[in-house]
Amino acid sequence: MPELPEVEVTRRSFADRILGAEVLSAHLGKPLRWPLGCLPETLVGRRVTSVRRRGKYLLIDLDVGCFLVHLGMSGSLAFDRRLPPAGAHDHFELRTTLGTLRLHDPRRFGAVVWVSGEDDERARKLLGGLGVEPLEAGFDPESFHRSLKTRRASIKQVLLAGDIVVGVGNIYASEALFLAGIRPTTRADRLSLPRARRLHGAIVDVLSRAVALGGSTLRDFRSAAGQDGYFQLDASVYDRAGQPCRTCASVIRLIRQGQRSTYYCPFCQKP
Repeated sequence: MPELPEVEVTRRSFADRILGAEVLSAHLGKPLRWPLGCLPETLVGRRVTSVRRRGKYLLIDLDVGCFLVHLGMSGSLAFDRRLPPAGAHDHFELRTTLGTLRLHDPRRFGAVVWVSGEDDERARKLLGGLGVEPLEAGFDPESFHRSLKTRRASIKQVLLAGDIVVGVGNIYASEALFLAGIRPTTRADRLSLPRARRLHGAIVDVLSRAVALGGSTLRDFRSAAGQDGYFQLDASVYDRAGQPCRTCASVIRLIRQGQRSTYYCPFCQKP
C-alpha cells in the first residue's frame, strides 16, 4: 500500500499545480471506505489554498473546509488539465479551473472525506492518534527511546502501529531495521538508547531516500504526474527472501508478523 514516501511524493507532484484552483464540479463513482461527508454540489466555487500531508493522509485545504485523502491499499491520484475518460476504478473526481484531480483505486480501500477543519470530529477520529512526523524536527532520538520503553511488542509491530512515529510502513520498517542492525522481533522496550538512536537515524535516512527516489512502485503506485517510484530497486532486504545479503552474503529470511511479511538478515540484525 502507499506509505509515507509515496504520499509525500504524490503531494509534491501536484500541490503547486493545483494551488489557487477553483472547484467547478465534484463527481463520485462507487462508494469508497468512508462517505464524502458533504453534497458534491456544495463544493462548487471553493478554492484550493494548500496541500499538506499528515502521516499517510493528504490534506487538501479549501477556503472553506478540507479534504482528507487516504490512498488505501491500491490508490493513486492523477492531476492534469487533460485526463482520459474515467475508468471502472476511478471513484472520485474534482474538476477545477487548473485541471482535474482523480482518485484511481481498484480495491476501494481509499477515502476522500470533506471536513470543516482539523477540529471536526471526523478529522480528530482519523488524525488524532497519529504519532510524530519522522521527517520533521519534532522527531528526536531521546523522546523516541522513551516512547519505545513503554511498549512490550516487537519493534517492527510498534513501528507499524503509527502512534509513536507515523508513516513507517512495512517496506520502510524492514529497511530501517536492517540499516540499524536490529532484529524485527526484538521487543521495543529492550532497545537501549544507543540502539534507539541508530534506529531513529535509520528511519530518517530510509524515508528521505525513498522520497528522493519517488517512493516504491510494487504494483499500482504512480505519482499524480504519472511517474513510477524506484526505491524498491534500492532495497536491502524487502522482498529479497532467499537472496544473499548485500552486506554479508547471508541468506535473507522471511517471517510473518501480524499478517505482514518481514524481511531481515540473520547475521547483520541482532536481537
